[in-house]
Amino acid sequence: MAKTTDIRPIITLRSTAGTGSTYTTTKNRRNTPDRLELLKFDPVLRRRVMFREVR
Repeated sequence: MAKTTDIRPIITLRSTAGTGSTYTTTKNRRNTPDRLELLKFDPVLRRRVMFREVR
C-alpha cells in the first residue's frame, strides 16, 4: 500500500515578487503534475502576488 506522502507531498510556494515570503502546502501529484502557481497574499508587499512551487 502506498503512503499518503507519496501521493500528496509537502511543497513550498515562494513569492515571485522577490520578497522571500513562502507558504507551505500539499498537492495531489496525480491531478497536478506540473508546478503549482497560486495568487496569495504577500505580507511584505501587503498585496496579492503570484506564488510558484519551488523544488
